[in-house]
Amino acid sequence: MERRTIFAGWVLPVCLVAPQLLLTVFFFLWPAAQAMWFSLVRQDAFGIRTEFVGFENFADLFADPLYLDSALRTVVFCTAVAGLAMGTALLLAVFADREIRGRAIYRTLLIWPYAVAPAIAAVLWVLLLNPQIGVVAHALKSVGVLWDYKLNDTQAMIVVILASAWKQVSYNFIFFLAGLQSIPKTVIEAARMDGARGWRRFRTITIPLLAPTIFFLVVVNIVYAAFDTFATIQALTHGGPGKATETLMLKVYRDGLINLDLGSSSAQSVILMVAVVVLTGLQFRFIGRRNAE
Repeated sequence: MERRTIFAGWVLPVCLVAPQLLLTVFFFLWPAAQAMWFSLVRQDAFGIRTEFVGFENFADLFADPLYLDSALRTVVFCTAVAGLAMGTALLLAVFADREIRGRAIYRTLLIWPYAVAPAIAAVLWVLLLNPQIGVVAHALKSVGVLWDYKLNDTQAMIVVILASAWKQVSYNFIFFLAGLQSIPKTVIEAARMDGARGWRRFRTITIPLLAPTIFFLVVVNIVYAAFDTFATIQALTHGGPGKATETLMLKVYRDGLINLDLGSSSAQSVILMVAVVVLTGLQFRFIGRRNAE
């Protein structure tokens, strides 16, 4: 029997819901509305004169090769971060799901990096890979590798991808481990009795049963790489060398707060918001279809 909570009046339900509604209005709906308005106007640097220009800011963006380069760079960055973080987390979850001594300790240690702030994670990677003081950097130089991510575009992108993916592995690990533990042991045993072993059993049994979890994490990791890696990239490379690691979020920050081009910055924010809404819609559509099946 389904249990429902029934309130005698409307005052208590409104009081219970009001804090969340106020947070949503002031920290999401109002800023989103402001961003959409500023994306349709053009201001001078001092905000004295405002001119309504319609969709000119968007047209200028898509005609700007620097913005298109940042968009392509963001796609590559998000794909690399999501793939590396999810692949590493799935591998660790498979090993942690086995019957090994001290596995509870291993699981706890693997979750810890998620509690590290993005800027602090960047500092940790600086101590490892900085060309002057980094331990790993000195080891690479000792074997003849010319390592300096402050001057080399490819090395800079590798560093920000590694730092961002490392931060997200713990989050993915939790979901993958929960997904593996939810797979009925009878299914695994039946597949083993039918002769499916090792990689074949993992590919034909485990991966299909993990499909909802994988798709959910794909969306979450792409959103994370696009938005939550700002502090990591800013602390590591400031978007450099040049613009080699300038993703769309860094470009929004640079155009809006440094160059004071609020129209262009707001238009970029609206495009990112639409992309997140589309990804979230696809996620709910996929999960709803899986549940219907």
